[in-house]
Amino acid sequence: MSTQQLRPYALPAAIVLGLLLHRWCAMFSFMVPFIIFAILLLAFSAVDLRKLRLTMLDLWLMLFQVVVSIGGYLLVTLFGGSHIIAEGILIGVLCPVASAVAVVACMLGANRETVTAYTIVGNLMVAVVAPIVFSLVGDHPEMDLTDSFLLMFTKIGTTLALPFFLVVLMQFMLPRANQFVARFKGAGFYLWALALLFTLGQTIDYIFLHGEGNWSAIASLGALALAFCILQFGVGRWLGRRYGDVIGGGQLLGQKNSALGIWMANTFLTPLASVFLAFYSIYQNLWNAWQIAQIKKK
Repeated sequence: MSTQQLRPYALPAAIVLGLLLHRWCAMFSFMVPFIIFAILLLAFSAVDLRKLRLTMLDLWLMLFQVVVSIGGYLLVTLFGGSHIIAEGILIGVLCPVASAVAVVACMLGANRETVTAYTIVGNLMVAVVAPIVFSLVGDHPEMDLTDSFLLMFTKIGTTLALPFFLVVLMQFMLPRANQFVARFKGAGFYLWALALLFTLGQTIDYIFLHGEGNWSAIASLGALALAFCILQFGVGRWLGRRYGDVIGGGQLLGQKNSALGIWMANTFLTPLASVFLAFYSIYQNLWNAWQIAQIKKK
């Protein structure tokens, strides 16, 4: 079986192994930021950064992520809702676009330049915005705002922003090194599957340890994840239609880097909030599988 044929089984394998080996996966969850760093480095190295341009579609997508994530969190907390639910919505919307989005989006007919540009811009935006938001709502009451921001920016920024600046350096000063790294861009998908295995396993392990008494919150997170999955793909397609790339808009807003989002929730928020993205990952991949099946039929 070729590597292309193995791809559809990556998510089911991650879910099953994460369930069966959740304690082992939780032990190795510390590796996730390093894996995501490698994924982004491979993805960015395969792109000529000099050709990228910021568009109005990029601005609208970023605005949606910031406004809806913070607005959803505030609405839930203002009306006395569960803090876990509020944080689930926050991370579920703010979570950056999947680094492997180009694989699915371009297969469905999206514009490669559109997809690539927002993969970079969207991740850089989250690298700046997430530390600010998490320093305000996260669990570091012993720190002042500045120290909390610096702590989170150090952890998130090195994972999301540093790969971009390294690729910029290589493309302008070490082009041969960049070409060498870009040769391995296909490995990014399987690194993503590995990161997803560890983060899903960590979330499942947390549910086993602390799920008792929180089943209503878990069920609510699952239902809200489905609602926001529909909302984000729908709004993304609507925005994409306005700017000439329906598929690209839908995938860029709807397809999330769930492994990264789960890691951020487990690290900076209430870990149970990561259940939102665990469910979201299942829903988005079912939708993507259906879209790909329709393309193959045509």
